[in-house]
Amino acid sequence: MSQKLEIDLASIARGFHALSDPTRLEVIELLRGGERCVCELMDILEVAQSRLSFHLRVLKDAGLVSDRREGRWVYYTLSSETVSELEAYLVGIQDSFTMPSETGVSGACCT
Repeated sequence: MSQKLEIDLASIARGFHALSDPTRLEVIELLRGGERCVCELMDILEVAQSRLSFHLRVLKDAGLVSDRREGRWVYYTLSSETVSELEAYLVGIQDSFTMPSETGVSGACCT
């Protein structure tokens, strides 16, 4: 297996891991509407700053969100590039679903 493929799969795995938590999915849903201040996310989600920081770090490490500082506030936004990569991966899986008779593969390992 090539090194490039392993790196891509590791990135995909980090993305899906980041999406595997309900709180992080709530953050993603809120960011779908555009950039949000961390204080706004805390208020809406009713979570402590330390808990939210943990979840935002996971999302940021996976490349799903980016941040920018303005004064003492930090604003978060979705990373469309990473979301598109995860979407493309899933579409690729979906596109690979074909009936064995359609693939022309004989299934010799199972006979």
